[in-house]
Amino acid sequence: MAEANTKRRVLVTGASRGIGKGVALRLARDGFFVVVHYGHDAQGANDTLEQILAQGGSGSIICFDVADTQQCQAQLESEVNAHGAFYGVVSNAGITRDDAFPSMSAENWYEVINTNLNSFYNVINPLIMPMIRLRAGGRIIVMSSVSGIAGNRGQTNYAASKAGLIAAAKSLALELGKRQITVNAVAPGLIETDMTALDDTVRSEAMKLIALRRMGKVEEVAGLVSYLMSDESAYVTRQVIAINGGLL
Repeated sequence: MAEANTKRRVLVTGASRGIGKGVALRLARDGFFVVVHYGHDAQGANDTLEQILAQGGSGSIICFDVADTQQCQAQLESEVNAHGAFYGVVSNAGITRDDAFPSMSAENWYEVINTNLNSFYNVINPLIMPMIRLRAGGRIIVMSSVSGIAGNRGQTNYAASKAGLIAAAKSLALELGKRQITVNAVAPGLIETDMTALDDTVRSEAMKLIALRRMGKVEEVAGLVSYLMSDESAYVTRQVIAINGGLL
């Protein structure tokens, strides 16, 4: 599909489903040209793009493994050379491999760190200089987690990766501030997605810890990302914004 030159381009990683899909749909409604990323779920990415187009938005699809540095660089440099710099990036792609730390395998540790944390470098680094040269400001949003703020039993690997994203975002915000490029982290709590499917007993116990006594909605997280991507958020940077129903 043809790209509208008047539209700002944003990349949303992990946009095949869940929060990433909700964010992509919302940003398209906001008027951005959304590049829908996927790593494995091509059908999910196509579904996201079809919904974007059906609601009158515009976008395209890109595929790469966020844990593969060389693949990210090659695909993203090619995308920028063909279509121009991105105005915004939502680094959302992530995985869980939960287990008690004493029995956690090295594979599960490194797979989570490589996918969730190393993707910060792999995805964002190739896009920074083109964004700077655009001289139009910009928005970088990373998807952390309540686990990255408070930790969580059985999620030492996941919590470490999400806490690392917070530190990386805060540091990059200092470097890019003078370029009017904001960098923020969003830290969701329990959100209704297939990654957070809970049995009735676990759900009941979890609700006791949440002030609003419910799980969050993907659309609510997408609304927060929408604000952070907007012009109205131009003075918000280096922040970690929790959206957890009062869990913390």
